[in-house]
Amino acid sequence: MRAQFVLSEIGVGLRRNLTMTFAVIVSVALSLALFGGSLLLSDQVTKMKGYWYDKVNVSIFLCNKSNAESDANCAKGAVTEDQKKAILADLQKMSVVEKVTYESQDEAYKHYKEQFGNSPLASSITPDQMQESYRIKLKNPEQYQVIASAFNGRDGVQTVQDQKSILDNLFTLLGYLNWAARGVMAVMLTVATLLIVNTVRVSAFSRRRETGIMRLVGASGFYIQAPFIMEAAVSGLIGGLLASSFLVTVQYFVIDNGVALSSKLQLINFVGWDAVLTKLPLILAASFLIPALAGFLALRKYLKV
Repeated sequence: MRAQFVLSEIGVGLRRNLTMTFAVIVSVALSLALFGGSLLLSDQVTKMKGYWYDKVNVSIFLCNKSNAESDANCAKGAVTEDQKKAILADLQKMSVVEKVTYESQDEAYKHYKEQFGNSPLASSITPDQMQESYRIKLKNPEQYQVIASAFNGRDGVQTVQDQKSILDNLFTLLGYLNWAARGVMAVMLTVATLLIVNTVRVSAFSRRRETGIMRLVGASGFYIQAPFIMEAAVSGLIGGLLASSFLVTVQYFVIDNGVALSSKLQLINFVGWDAVLTKLPLILAASFLIPALAGFLALRKYLKV
């Protein structure tokens, strides 16, 4: 009987404050969707770092006849065969180096044509204008400075370039976007909490005669408060279900099927269903507990029992 009474009171409260209940549901859904999205973005950035940092190379570009006339680093002329052999031998001795690959001018020209063949400048580029290079895969990408300090300024070397620095700028931008999403999420969650407090307060005020009678007949404080707390929790849980549905929909229709970004953007290693599914229990738990706690705190102030 008591459980039936609590359930009936929850239904009455939700219907009586339908507009505010709808506002709570939407606010909770948006804030928790942003919360789940920010967690997934963090996982995405971590996965991309592991994927791309494992593939980045340090490139040592060698001087050729063209840049020997215009680049101060190549003032002593184009790289010689002896200099190339010495550079390769020193690289192979270094403990931080995992693998060294040589790229000739013809290979560099072929790769350039594959990537920029449609460019207006492509027709004016010749193989002898391309640079020979050594592409070095490091055991630890963080050790780029070891290569840079050893070969920058060396005869025959124009420049040492670290691809990791380019990726760092991308991941820094993604990090800022992630924090921005968390900031918006915090604002939305605060708004949702305030709406929950107001909804509970209005509901308690509208049923003050009923609660007064219950108090007179000896009902416990928890028994009086339970319908209001559960009313807030149910509203939040509905919002959490909507947020979870949104994340599942995006993963299914946008990432995997339909738009299928995972196949169209093969350079990005997207997070999978395991990452999404592990976030759903956290979202649902937050959607139930946060409104319930907000309702409990509101009742302590506005419903003296």
